[in-house]
Amino acid sequence: MTKRPEEIALMAESGKLLASVFGRLDQLNLIGMSTMEVNDMVDSFIVNELNARPASKGQYGYAYALNSSRNSVVCHGVPSPGDILQSGDIVNFDITLEKNGFIADSSKTYLVGDVPPLAKRLVQVTYEAMWMGINTVRPGARLGDVGHAIQRHARRNGYSVVREYCGHGIGREMHEPPQVLHWGKPKTGLVLREGMVFTIEPMLNQGSRAVHTEDDGWTVVTTDGKLSAQFEHTVAVTRNGVQVLTLRPGERSLN
Repeated sequence: MTKRPEEIALMAESGKLLASVFGRLDQLNLIGMSTMEVNDMVDSFIVNELNARPASKGQYGYAYALNSSRNSVVCHGVPSPGDILQSGDIVNFDITLEKNGFIADSSKTYLVGDVPPLAKRLVQVTYEAMWMGINTVRPGARLGDVGHAIQRHARRNGYSVVREYCGHGIGREMHEPPQVLHWGKPKTGLVLREGMVFTIEPMLNQGSRAVHTEDDGWTVVTTDGKLSAQFEHTVAVTRNGVQVLTLRPGERSLN
């Protein structure tokens, strides 16, 4: 589960390229765009401008470069020409990129146009919760510390944490050990070691944590129809702490 320094350097390159994809998305006016238009733009940018590979495309039979999860969609939303983004929506774009044999994975929930305050608050707290988890990462910490930090922040703000999906190790494969749960007890679970690389990607719901998968076999939605938000970064355990490999342009860590 640990990577050599030269492997982490290659993963950091993949992460920097993936961060630039989000930099491009940040420049878009998403109102009126279909999620398929966003997918096609991301696919073209990764392939033609970054000379990299959209790692989600073809993974487990999935046909697209990203997942687009809008409003009550928790994760794994499938882009569609008929799924038109409107002012007031929140939408998560989950994107993976492979370069030089190594994969980076990241996601961001976007506010589309004039978003209601309660939706904005969910998105902000979810972002904070991800960073609460990231900030616990260091050699000698345990995965239960990561999950507990996320869960505690979510509960303090009145949100539930989805348990069916979790972070994961990553490298030459999209999903490697360990599993990184977004809830847990302090001082429990796997002890973190320098060189481990994994994702932290909490999904927070406004209401119940219960979810179900729609008939397409991909799209996961909240059972109660309330909003869900997610953020994700790929991180590496360093000698003294943590390195966020997918840190986006202009983004600063929340300490």
